[in-house]
Amino acid sequence: MSEDSELLKDASHLYEVERTQYHAERPGFRIIELQISPTQNVPWHYHNYIQDAFYVIEGTLKIFLQDPKEEVTLAPGNTYSVRPNRPHLVTNAGTTSATFLVLQGIGEYDFVPLESHEK
Repeated sequence: MSEDSELLKDASHLYEVERTQYHAERPGFRIIELQISPTQNVPWHYHNYIQDAFYVIEGTLKIFLQDPKEEVTLAPGNTYSVRPNRPHLVTNAGTTSATFLVLQGIGEYDFVPLESHEK
């Protein structure tokens, strides 16, 4: 993770999803509901100050992680948290749309995209 990495406050222009809905957004904390198709993903990135806590509502997610390298598959009702500064990629692991919540906080949100990472 280089210091030259671009810090973003809004990364929505970097990837496409079927639907985004904000359920809560306060200084230092937010809850977002995302729906992604089987071909969509949230690209490799990390956050300097916050953790991502995922909760799957419908479908199946796969989260690829680095530092250490790991793959996590989540079904409806499953949760998983990614600590700050841990690179991760979120994909739809199923054949239908996946819907999930991302709880982000506590702290200032940033999105640091990674140039390239192997799965």
